[in-house]
Amino acid sequence: MKAMLKSWSVLIVAMLMALSLIACGNAEDAAPNSAPSETPAQQEKPAEQPAEEQGALKTQYPLTVKDATGTEVTFEKAPTRIVSLAPSETEKLFALGLDEEIVGVSDLDDYPEAAKSKPKMGGFQVNEEAVIAAEADVVFSASMNAENAEKLRGMGVKLFVNDPSTIEEVMSSITLVGQITDRQEEAKTVVEQMQQELASVTEAVKSVKEEDKKKVYVEFSPGWTVGKGEFMDEMITLAGGVNAAGDTEGWFEISEENIIAANPDVILYSSNVVDEATKKTLDQMIKERDGWDQIEAIKNDRVIAMDDNLLSRPGPRVTQGLIEVAKAVYPELMTP
Repeated sequence: MKAMLKSWSVLIVAMLMALSLIACGNAEDAAPNSAPSETPAQQEKPAEQPAEEQGALKTQYPLTVKDATGTEVTFEKAPTRIVSLAPSETEKLFALGLDEEIVGVSDLDDYPEAAKSKPKMGGFQVNEEAVIAAEADVVFSASMNAENAEKLRGMGVKLFVNDPSTIEEVMSSITLVGQITDRQEEAKTVVEQMQQELASVTEAVKSVKEEDKKKVYVEFSPGWTVGKGEFMDEMITLAGGVNAAGDTEGWFEISEENIIAANPDVILYSSNVVDEATKKTLDQMIKERDGWDQIEAIKNDRVIAMDDNLLSRPGPRVTQGLIEVAKAVYPELMTP
């Protein structure tokens, strides 16, 4: 059955297909999920940061840092006009208290609530005229290929691309954005909270023996799942599970017979996906497939809805998404 997805499932399809949020070229050119050549932790050593009398961390300018495309970007001072071209970057900026400095966001942004009222800079394809007109001191993006990045830079846009592929890299990117924007103290607070949330999961599931680990199948768009080397695969592993599709890499269209054979203990699905024609939710589509009633997860009613924005956006809420995954897989271990 070919599902017509509601507006938010479009974002998930884009992620599954590994397209850049602003890619203008072919998908194979975008490579949004490839890890940057240097993670923020491996980038150029920043200048020494003098502490103020109160002990607060302050950025010393000029500051030169390297982004995920390998481009060095120099900041003469803290940016006061900021544009974001990706929901994950927008969430980072708001988490750092930069509401007043944000002068543009992507059409896809829906969190926090204040993001909805910001000027829009385009969705899957950037509105280049709007970006230029915003006269931003810096434009943050995620998963943008080098060709499209250079196109914007050729228009005089100061662009900084983040592309974290693990939770640790997400935290490093938040630290880096905090350094660029002179919000290091705020970034430190955000990262410490994320570290606590990550630790709460790993501590809770550390007693699960290898032979007792639950097999987890993920479906965020009808007929598509995730294998090794992707963000969601790492979350399943950190939550103490085993990816039922872990013998394949990347996002891919499933073989229904293979999933039946894998026999997952838990199925996670997107709560945002609804078939426009039939009004069926994704869990209904999954349960109605031939032979799937023999899968343990379905027999034991372990088909669980997830907020895909918590899981698909490499921003400050990703560790909250990890907690939700762990609760779905091991509810008995994730009690308050």
